[in-house]
Amino acid sequence: MVFKRVLGSLGVGGPVVDTILDREPVRPGGVVRGQVRLRGGGSACDLEHLALELVAGVEAGHGGEEHEGGVVFDRLQLGGGFRLDAREHRDIPFTVHIPWETPLTEVAGQPLGVVLGVRVELAAAGAKDHGDPEPLIVRPLPVQEAVLRALGRLGFGLVAADLRLAPIAGTGRRLPFHQEIELTPAPQYLHDVNEIALTLLTGPDGMEVILEADKRGGGSGTQGRHTVSHEGLEQRDWTGEVDSWIQALIEPRATHTARDGRTGAAVAGIAGIAGIAGVTAGTAAGGALGGGMIAAGLGDALGNLANLGDLEGLGDLGTLGDSGGLGDLEGLGGGRDLGGSGSEEEARG
Repeated sequence: MVFKRVLGSLGVGGPVVDTILDREPVRPGGVVRGQVRLRGGGSACDLEHLALELVAGVEAGHGGEEHEGGVVFDRLQLGGGFRLDAREHRDIPFTVHIPWETPLTEVAGQPLGVVLGVRVELAAAGAKDHGDPEPLIVRPLPVQEAVLRALGRLGFGLVAADLRLAPIAGTGRRLPFHQEIELTPAPQYLHDVNEIALTLLTGPDGMEVILEADKRGGGSGTQGRHTVSHEGLEQRDWTGEVDSWIQALIEPRATHTARDGRTGAAVAGIAGIAGIAGVTAGTAAGGALGGGMIAAGLGDALGNLANLGDLEGLGDLGTLGDSGGLGDLEGLGGGRDLGGSGSEEEARG
């Protein structure tokens, strides 16, 4: 095989490293397994420590500069204090517990333009160097899919999905950044808002949904927060519930415009239980770490979720791993409508 990185800063003829990940789908709160493969250089090398890092390309905030090389958001010490002989091959297996707040990189088989990576750090003779990051693909939890699918049914379109260092007051956020999903409004809300920003903060017990509206007419933005559990997803009318969240978010503006006669009242929530979409197949190709971007084909992502049929099971959340950090060793493009042809109205027709 071809090793990805000669760690030149550790000396001429220094060790070479590669990170191999299990390609099974991963969700927030789950685990990633793999191994670090070391190959000795032209001479023996005493390795002081060997660590594994989770890194992400993150912007400083709205319009902020990207952090070159990515932001480390979790770290696992694999070992150290051993000698790697010349030309020696050594494989070190690992299990990484992905934090619950890990951002999504893919929805319904479509990459979101967010790049995460797993990389190795080696230290020897007082110098440190990193291997090339191995791309990490993260797909939604069932509760995240339920909300995204409801938005797709309502007709919202995704513009971008960025990672930002800007704080969110009043949350128990643990990672140094959060994912913000920017949505174009559904047709019934075009007169009220320019854009909706969505953040999904998951934990072992459930998820906090944070919605922010950029209102038309120069009004100040508003924010809504809702907490949902991982349990009982199939019993909820997600389309109607999410629509009620949107209405509450823009209600002052909607009421005002209705009174002035410029728009009608807010559209009532669509009835019927929204089926929860399963994780769809698809592998996103990763690149060098970078900030969030608008990814080609994102216009299909929420639409795909909106059109997926009901499933008879959501999987066992108990297999997703502990709520802690790293464990021990072992586009939506251009505001396209996302509802597609799978709406409840057509089903009733």
